[in-house]
Amino acid sequence: EAPLVASGGASVQAGGSLRLSCAASGNTYSASYMAWFRQAPGKEREGVAFIGTFEYTTYANSVKGRFTISRDNAKNQLYLQMNSLKPEDTAMYYCAADRLNWGLLPRYTYWGQGTQVTVSS
Repeated sequence: EAPLVASGGASVQAGGSLRLSCAASGNTYSASYMAWFRQAPGKEREGVAFIGTFEYTTYANSVKGRFTISRDNAKNQLYLQMNSLKPEDTAMYYCAADRLNWGLLPRYTYWGQGTQVTVSS
């Protein structure tokens, strides 16, 4: 069983919205800290949004006010609601989980396989 499985990526026009989902196995979801990352071709993987204990969240400045991270503990699901999408949001998006608090640093133990988001102008 894969620890994390991301889905929901698609091609949309600028200004549109998408919701990414990440299904976590029970053991993986028990990790307290989860995050979304993205990586565009030729660029480093960057942290987009983080959710920790007591639903504390933090966001990269580039997505603040447009993206929302959330989790459904009953379903072992992590979500990323993305609104007002821009062409520069185009990237492969990954979910990640760990029992340690890495915030937006790409040092997580568990990673999903990635889901592609493409935003056209």
